[in-house]
Amino acid sequence: MDPRIQTIDGNSALIFYALRPSQPDGPMTLTFERHQSDVPVQQLSQHLFSTDGFLERQARILPLLENEPLLSKEKQQHLSRVERFKLALARAKLLRRMADKHQWSDDDYKMAQYLVDDVSPYFLQTEMFVTTVREQASEKQRDYWLPLIESWRIVGAYAQTELGHGSNVRGLECQARWDPSTREFILHSPSLTSSKWWNGSLGRVANHAIVVAQLLLPKAGGNEEYISYGPHPFVVQVRDLKSNKPLPGVVIGDIGPKYGYATMDNAYVLFDQFRIPHSAMLSRYSSVDPDSGEYTKPEQPAAVYGSLTYARAKIVRHARLVLARAVTVAVRYTVIRRQFRDRDGSGTEQEMSVLDYPTVQIRILPLLATTFALHYTGLAMQNVYHAARKDIESGQYKSLSYMHSMSSGLKSLCTMLAADGIETCRRAMGGHGFGGGSGLIQLNNDYLSKPTVEGDNWMITQQLAAYLIKKMAAAVESIDTTGEDEVDARFKAFISKRRQTRSSTSHSLNLRNDHDIVKGFEDRATILVFEAYELRIIKKQKWNKLLIQLHKLSKAQSQLILVTTFFDALSAETSLEDSAKSKLWDLYRLFALTTMENEAYEFFRCGAISQSDLNAIPSRIEELMGRIRPHAVNLVDSWKIPDYLLDSALGRWDGRVYEDLFHRAHRLNPLNNITFNPNCWEEEIVMGTGETGRDILAKL
Repeated sequence: MDPRIQTIDGNSALIFYALRPSQPDGPMTLTFERHQSDVPVQQLSQHLFSTDGFLERQARILPLLENEPLLSKEKQQHLSRVERFKLALARAKLLRRMADKHQWSDDDYKMAQYLVDDVSPYFLQTEMFVTTVREQASEKQRDYWLPLIESWRIVGAYAQTELGHGSNVRGLECQARWDPSTREFILHSPSLTSSKWWNGSLGRVANHAIVVAQLLLPKAGGNEEYISYGPHPFVVQVRDLKSNKPLPGVVIGDIGPKYGYATMDNAYVLFDQFRIPHSAMLSRYSSVDPDSGEYTKPEQPAAVYGSLTYARAKIVRHARLVLARAVTVAVRYTVIRRQFRDRDGSGTEQEMSVLDYPTVQIRILPLLATTFALHYTGLAMQNVYHAARKDIESGQYKSLSYMHSMSSGLKSLCTMLAADGIETCRRAMGGHGFGGGSGLIQLNNDYLSKPTVEGDNWMITQQLAAYLIKKMAAAVESIDTTGEDEVDARFKAFISKRRQTRSSTSHSLNLRNDHDIVKGFEDRATILVFEAYELRIIKKQKWNKLLIQLHKLSKAQSQLILVTTFFDALSAETSLEDSAKSKLWDLYRLFALTTMENEAYEFFRCGAISQSDLNAIPSRIEELMGRIRPHAVNLVDSWKIPDYLLDSALGRWDGRVYEDLFHRAHRLNPLNNITFNPNCWEEEIVMGTGETGRDILAKL
């Protein structure tokens, strides 16, 4: 048969393989874009990923994954939820075997998970389960549990969130009641809302879980009354290790369809007077004496939330890679996509690249800048986390409250920027952005969990706001703060100046002075903290009445952190060529000024900027976008996101957008291999099969 002939619907269809997109096509366009820019892509990539061997690891592992048929992504979008989960479990098992075969480190294994881009059914095993045991188990418990976990002889999950409580951990209803007669804890779910809910890896796979439950100890006197000592973590076996069936007293299953996470078995779990041994309670920070039943409380109660803080810190760092994927697709595609000629041109020019329209640039280029802002803040958050863990290991807790509060505010802001940014990229790409070839469907749906998981994005900002108000109160009262940090110094300087001037007036910013821009963000955040301090501490307003204002305060402080860490990183950078560094400075300015414009009223009200400066921001932004636009393709290239991960026709590195879109529609779509019966007077659905709607229903 002629190689140009392909059979579809039982008919021969002539495919003209010689057909090509109109010129200039995608490859030609991207080649031009890359050559016109002086950004040294390889050097910038090394700058972004030099600290953890990311690029070397990706280059080493990617070919191994691409050679595995089970890991091909060609047809996965067409699978049902059950098929998708089965495939994900098969892939997860394969990756674990590959880790043994190739002697991968933990970072190698996580790189493979990142590239395959399934939310692995084993995800909680390698993240929250093992992390909680490492951080909150006693030495004896670690010696017992860690070998089992690290050898995968048991598979674990993390069961904290309940049907009725998520962000409010203190309100959890699941009980762990101490029975002194048997020296056991009795896990019990006293209400429907006490059912554990959303717990990943637990619905169908894990056989163990960290269960967070209210610790109930008997009141003195033996009258069967109990006192709650708050939520505590317990290591609990929930399934038989051979049959993988739930143990008696445990009701467990998958919660069903979700926006995303089709490959994750998020669970519901109920316990019915389920007995667990005394050793199940993780006892590094708090414990119950098995003989007397006496409770020993942790020296620093917040230390028990280390696993939650770890998860938030990782989410902050991950946001940059997620947004970079969406921006890479959007930049490459909008450069290639051409629509309309310049209205003021001669009429003979070719159609314009979509990215040359300022209305597209204002949506995409600030997001390109945001990926770099998130990168530097993610690195800073990682350093803060490791420093705090080091302090905790040595018995010091001075940095714990800072880490916990900052991770809360940054988790809220960074996940919002990434989630909203993905959707902005999709819309900016027009009709094809809505299609499966965009590569954004799974990315968008899966990432939508992040603004709520590990704490709702509005509720958790209270933690940062409370921390800042406490710091401001200390500055006002001239309390000597041991180990003074940046926040202490800034607030003390503000109070000192305020006592001297007794007023706050708007002042001008030099929009071309990078440090001046940072100062504007500092002034706005500090004023908002002081106002919240006055309302809460001086005027004694109720906390709930202040919640909207406190959310804005947390957002302002988190935006300040993003701007400051971006500025500090570039100020300290000495290894990059000027051609790269100058573009990063422009990205810093674009991120800061677009953020400032979006929050213009607040900056002006707080006296952080004058009206004339606000009026000058739009033209400054347009100037910056004009400078960044010629380098957009090389800047997204520096993230080194492989086509295998993008899984996007629109964002392909080689620019063969239209060829790939047609290939996916014409050759990979299983629907095109079925001939349907369109006659409404006949019940048959598929021609020649006799299958009816009733037959389909019976199979569901």
